[in-house]
Amino acid sequence: MKQLKGISLFKDLSDAEIRELEPYLVTATMKKKETIFSEGEPSEWFFLVLSGKVKITKLSHEGKEIILEVISPTDIFGGVAVIKGFPYPANAVAMENGEILKISRRNLMRIVDRFPNVMYCIAMQLGDRMKSSYDSLKNIALERVESRIAALLLKLAGKVGIGSKAGTLIDMRLTKQDVADMVGTTVETSIRTFSKFKKQGLVAESDGKFVIKDKEGLNSLSS
Repeated sequence: MKQLKGISLFKDLSDAEIRELEPYLVTATMKKKETIFSEGEPSEWFFLVLSGKVKITKLSHEGKEIILEVISPTDIFGGVAVIKGFPYPANAVAMENGEILKISRRNLMRIVDRFPNVMYCIAMQLGDRMKSSYDSLKNIALERVESRIAALLLKLAGKVGIGSKAGTLIDMRLTKQDVADMVGTTVETSIRTFSKFKKQGLVAESDGKFVIKDKEGLNSLSS
């Protein structure tokens, strides 16, 4: 129950109310690279990440994976499809070992009917996600690759950044290919851009993770 109280979706519920909805919740483990659902599958489950990270992806016409979003702990995914009753519009793949919370479509409808504030929280999260997706698509269409990568790093720092002596550590293992897939460029361009950022003192790498050393510098590139 303590774990649920720390999740924004359930933050306004009393202990008694959380006990009431616990029978509707299913926890499951996920393994790195495991497919949680695939594009086109019936939307039977609503998900929330408890630990680890999940990437939402689609395949381009050329068969290239495009990462649309990275889902961090306490974030939801699969929500729009479940609520509207249409197939999942993308793929969800575990980026790390972790744990997810699952709610069946039928039980989700029972929960939001019983606790309208949960529906409000879901709507707020989905609204934020849609705005983020719109901004990402706009950046891909209009901005230079350097600007897109700088904006992505700042966005990830806001979600999973941890303060350290070296700067802001993005607490997520991402390859140059992952970054390329998230901003719509090639891995070669991603590698060149990071090399340039490192020379400029904007970023560094530590144990396979990126560290932002100069947020103002990245801000000036992303704006």
